[in-house]
Amino acid sequence: MSDSYKYIDPDFTYTDPNTGQLRNLQDISDPAVLLFVESSIVTKQLQELYLNPIKIKGIESLFEIHKRLFQDIYFWAGEKRTVEISKNGKQFFPTTHFENAFIYIDNLINSFKALPKNNKKLLAEKLADILDNVNYLHPFREGNGRTQREFLRLLALEKELNLNLNPPDNKSVYERYMKGTIESDLQTLTELISELIHINAE
Repeated sequence: MSDSYKYIDPDFTYTDPNTGQLRNLQDISDPAVLLFVESSIVTKQLQELYLNPIKIKGIESLFEIHKRLFQDIYFWAGEKRTVEISKNGKQFFPTTHFENAFIYIDNLINSFKALPKNNKKLLAEKLADILDNVNYLHPFREGNGRTQREFLRLLALEKELNLNLNPPDNKSVYERYMKGTIESDLQTLTELISELIHINAE
């Protein structure tokens, strides 16, 4: 959870007004403990998705993934945010226009599914475009990055490709991923994804 994010949440829909921490199902008020518990729960659920991947049907699958990852920690897991978010002065997609964004991203997903499996260049470009739009959408109050990386991994898997946008101890991948998503830099995202995707050996 980054301090550089700003949220318009006057009714404290997601946060405890006394502690400032995210309301959670385990009533944790210590930020360090919440971070540890959240990370442990999400890691376990990611492992389950690796073993039993789901098929990406459309934007609704993004919400299904978020629910799986965070349902044991947040009551709003899998639900679209009701607050506005900005980061470093950049406003993410307004909640009032979510439905239009969902339609647009569904079209991008359908375009990806129609691409041939052997055209790595086009696949990387389309995945980068999808990632850029999903990141701008930022549909959840927390957990957008982890959810969208898993979403992209599962999309690539449908083309029999492995894609790990969060490899352990790889600072370069993380920095390029952050640059590409924060700056909406499609070239950086395309180059990164092109380097990372490879044929599934299984």
